[in-house]
Amino acid sequence: MRYRLITLLAPVLLALLLGSGATANASSGAASGTASCGSYADKIPTSRNRSQVRMATLCLVNRERMKRGRVKLRRNRTLEGVAARYTKRMIAEEFFDHVSPDGSTLADRVKRTSYIRGTLKRWSLGENIAWGTGHLSTPRSIVAGWMKSSGHRDNILRRGFREAGFGVIAAVPDSSVGGRAATFTNVFGARVHR
Repeated sequence: MRYRLITLLAPVLLALLLGSGATANASSGAASGTASCGSYADKIPTSRNRSQVRMATLCLVNRERMKRGRVKLRRNRTLEGVAARYTKRMIAEEFFDHVSPDGSTLADRVKRTSYIRGTLKRWSLGENIAWGTGHLSTPRSIVAGWMKSSGHRDNILRRGFREAGFGVIAAVPDSSVGGRAATFTNVFGARVHR
């Protein structure tokens, strides 16, 4: 079985990535064609709207892909579970990285599921993570930040990816940060069966 693991090894805090351009980017959604992703694209995640925020984030990621001639990613519940569990873990253990403190990687996390089992010829994975506070924690701001970072952008636009799962939690992996905030994990995947 051949596989390709695509993961970003140098995470960047979204707030640093976006800088002062976040407000302009968030307010220009209608002009850029992303308004149809619904009102949750501009909502700060809470425990009550998490499902709608995940779907808005997928919609925004797919908008970026479609603008560049890529196929839409399908929601995959297994990848969503991987993303959600890892997001919770980063918050609980107060770390922010693609490799956990015990050394487990994205491939390790996905191998614990059925996603890459069976008669696969090859598979590939990728992961984007981000967190933000206030208006920087909306799906629109998170996706805009990812698109401004070459590694994150490459994952979003990678032609081979076909599926995605999102973990979104209304908290951040730094207990000293107050106010409304959220952490996002986007796991990408592709499987080719024999």
